[in-house]
Amino acid sequence: MKRYYLLSALLSATIATHAQRVGSNLNLDVEQVNPETHLPVGWWAPTDNGYTVTADSLVKHHGRYALRIQSTGTKKEGGFGVASTRLPINFQGKTMTLSGFIKTENVQNGYAGLWLRVDGPQGTLQLDNMSKQNVRGTTEWQAYSITLPLHEAAESVVLGGLLPGTGTMWLDQLELTVDGKPLAQALLRPVRQYKAEQDTAFFSGSGLNLNGLSKQQTENLAVLGRVWGFVKYYHPAVAAGEHNLDAALFRVLPQVLASSSTNARSQVLSSWVTSLGPVPACPTCREPAPDSVRLQPDLAWLTDKKQLSPDLSKQLVYLRRNRNQGPHYYVGTAPGAGNPVFQHEERYALLKTDLPDDGLRLLALYRYWNMIAYFFPYRYAIGEDWQQVLPELIPQFVAARTPEQYRLTALALIARIHDTHATISEPDRILTAYKGKYRAPVQVRFVEGQPVVTGYFDPQLGPATGLQKGDIVVQINGRKVTDLIAERRPITPASNEPTQLRNIGRELLRGSTEQVSVVVQRNGQELPFTLNRHLISKLNLGLESGTPDPKAPAWRVLPGNIGHLTLGTIKNKDLPVIMQEAQGTKGLIIDIRNYPSDFVVFALTKYLLTQPAEFARFSAPLVAYPGVFLKSNPLLVQPGESPAYTGKVVILVNELSVSNSEYTAMALRAIPGAMVMGSTTAGADGNVSAIVLPGNISTRISGLGVYYPDGRETQRVGIVPDVEVKPTIQGIREGRDEVLERAVAFIEAGAAN
Repeated sequence: MKRYYLLSALLSATIATHAQRVGSNLNLDVEQVNPETHLPVGWWAPTDNGYTVTADSLVKHHGRYALRIQSTGTKKEGGFGVASTRLPINFQGKTMTLSGFIKTENVQNGYAGLWLRVDGPQGTLQLDNMSKQNVRGTTEWQAYSITLPLHEAAESVVLGGLLPGTGTMWLDQLELTVDGKPLAQALLRPVRQYKAEQDTAFFSGSGLNLNGLSKQQTENLAVLGRVWGFVKYYHPAVAAGEHNLDAALFRVLPQVLASSSTNARSQVLSSWVTSLGPVPACPTCREPAPDSVRLQPDLAWLTDKKQLSPDLSKQLVYLRRNRNQGPHYYVGTAPGAGNPVFQHEERYALLKTDLPDDGLRLLALYRYWNMIAYFFPYRYAIGEDWQQVLPELIPQFVAARTPEQYRLTALALIARIHDTHATISEPDRILTAYKGKYRAPVQVRFVEGQPVVTGYFDPQLGPATGLQKGDIVVQINGRKVTDLIAERRPITPASNEPTQLRNIGRELLRGSTEQVSVVVQRNGQELPFTLNRHLISKLNLGLESGTPDPKAPAWRVLPGNIGHLTLGTIKNKDLPVIMQEAQGTKGLIIDIRNYPSDFVVFALTKYLLTQPAEFARFSAPLVAYPGVFLKSNPLLVQPGESPAYTGKVVILVNELSVSNSEYTAMALRAIPGAMVMGSTTAGADGNVSAIVLPGNISTRISGLGVYYPDGRETQRVGIVPDVEVKPTIQGIREGRDEVLERAVAFIEAGAAN
């Protein structure tokens, strides 16, 4: 576990007034240069990614040097130019701003920017890399700034310059301010050292061997996993950071494993719970008002005599009634949002092998299972008894004997919660090796229930494969596609069927070799092809998100004087002009078959409403009562000052519409008379919460519940259109957008009436 507070701890937990010492060693003006590396002192940069980073004494804005990042023409897969420096967050404040000057020359295929990242115990808390400011081309020196909130769990900040494109950028005169004041004037914050952080006995592994589990042992481990997770989130001493619960697990596990009966197991667990310290009576621990609760914890097992002895059951029920009520070492909530922030979770990323040992793999299951049990807002919508998943998966995690098997077993677990937000995040070296780093330059989507070629990821490479739009893929490398689909379903997380097929389709022609053989069905005939595959980084995968060209205009007027607004390239700053032009149209089609490039929920709806309208409500976790999710009041969209648009409004959605797309559709649906058209969306809404598992696995979940004002579901259900319109294979062959055509026809018919 990274500890960025160590320097502050050496000073004192009480010195909060010596502000002049904050950031005193920073080299943000890049004036101090290492003569060997030619980098500013305290900065670092990759050396083999197709970019050079160096101090430049010729091109500068102020002083002797600027920092130059330049592409060399040998950019590697996924490479980008970056220069970084880091400092511990040992100061207090609400916001942090990085400002500086940037100059560019021929920046193409990307952008240039400052970047600022705030990290906590489990990884990134906040990030801004100026991607939305889109600095490109050739520009003279210009001042820029980015601001991030300072989360209470923040431990360090990483900042610098970023060039995810070709060309050259320079940056100079960087400055870091806290709450608008220079960093040197920020107050040091008291540093707390947790006892849990000092327990490092198992950082290199658990040392446990769990081969050949009996039925009794599997039952013992299932009960241990439930009790361990309950204690982790409910016990005041654990919440205060007095105990490293990973280490505590590995110490008690052998005794639990060896227990021969419920009573013997309960005695071990009772002694272990007692050893964590006394649980004082909690006068403020009350049950929330029933009408405020969206989800209750599933704790019926606390009184299950088959799992717990009467004494242990009584002990845990007492703990529930006298649970932690203060801040929690292992979990908090995101400022301004309320979704869970899992913190102080060890990644075990520096093990000697790529396969965590038996105990660490079991810990991965326990950690994830309990996070879902207590902090997943849609636990009730999983579709099966989550309690039974734990004993079922224990033997599978123990039996995962290779890094690949471990990743696939983790994927199978993640898939069980049916959340499109949830998968193993890539890049993941082991998972990428399994899936392959090459893809054929053709898009495959499921149309009429079949995998169909619907587009090309490259205008030359795609057609060169010989595949045509509308071809149905029936075999890949000699295997029936139907068999491949059945094989991949259990390890393809998604909220619903259309989205799972969407995700499977994206991976069908991916692999580790540079060629793949396919058989397609075209006009009743089966035709074989051998396709060249290419590095993923060489292809334009924007098509997968519905936005193949991020520079395409968001606004156009279709024949018949119908406005078409595509949110995949929309910018809030352009809305006033767009909506002024839209006033003269007889209908407005808002296309969200993509992911909005800007958050327009309130900026767009104000042009379309005459009075306030409720559109959504949330449920958020109660850290002081793990497992409880409370309902929020409905959220409203408001009309603006200008006259509201009077034409018909049609909103287009499909399985590419996910998360913010769905949230935006909910807001637009509140417009009187608006029509949602297309097909069911991805069914995953709510701010995401990151999770890390042993072996450096990163995943995430939907962390907030999102509902319509009347409580109707969106998770797994998606945005169900008022008028269902799906593409057809014939329409794909003809190059038609049948959903858009139907929307135009609807508006035309209304105008005629």
